[in-house]
Amino acid sequence: MSLKQEVPTIEKEKLPRHIVIIPDGNRRWAAERGLKPWQGHEAGAENTEKLIREARRLGVREISFWGSSLENLTKRPLAESRELLRIYETYFKKLLQSPDIHTDKARIRFIGHWEEQFPASLKQVLYDCIEATKGYDGYFLNFFLAYSGDDEMRLAFQKVAGELKPGEHVTDEMIKAGLMTRELPPVDLLIRTGGEPHLSAGFMMWDIANTQLYFSDTYYPDFDEVALREALADYAARGRRFGK
Repeated sequence: MSLKQEVPTIEKEKLPRHIVIIPDGNRRWAAERGLKPWQGHEAGAENTEKLIREARRLGVREISFWGSSLENLTKRPLAESRELLRIYETYFKKLLQSPDIHTDKARIRFIGHWEEQFPASLKQVLYDCIEATKGYDGYFLNFFLAYSGDDEMRLAFQKVAGELKPGEHVTDEMIKAGLMTRELPPVDLLIRTGGEPHLSAGFMMWDIANTQLYFSDTYYPDFDEVALREALADYAARGRRFGK
């Protein structure tokens, strides 16, 4: 059965401009299959490619993925952390070489403390992605790596406090300018997979103030194009009042 048959057609004007996906469930997916945790991360990376293509096909302008928190890299077993970094390097090399990225003029951005946390070879791959796509504005791919929302907000307030003039009032614009996500629009739809309906580590707390939330019981490696379309159809069917 085709994607079109399984999920209603979504009018383009009802699509969210900015989607965020929190890809939870890779490790549990692997454990249920008797695999190593990083094999779940590899399956998740492969699925990310499919979701990016489908989102672009549908006309989504901006899509963000939370790749790892600071805690993911510091609290998990060393072997798993090393494999995760290896997967990042392989995946982002492949992404940069994808003809679709350059044909569709996709700008790639990385958000978080990856420059402080990642090895030189991986950082070079990310720098290459940034440099090669910095002039593109067809659509936007954002990856949150070594990121914590609590940390982001704390640093933003430190920046505002350091620049605030005597008698000056703090504005929304000042706070946004101090965030790692200063270039990103507000999030319209946040999708979390893996069956645990919650947010984590203050993820994008400023930018998700008016976000629609969608929680899926499906582990991320199995959250395929049909599942994405179902989430978007659910979003399109909702009424947004913004307090009115």
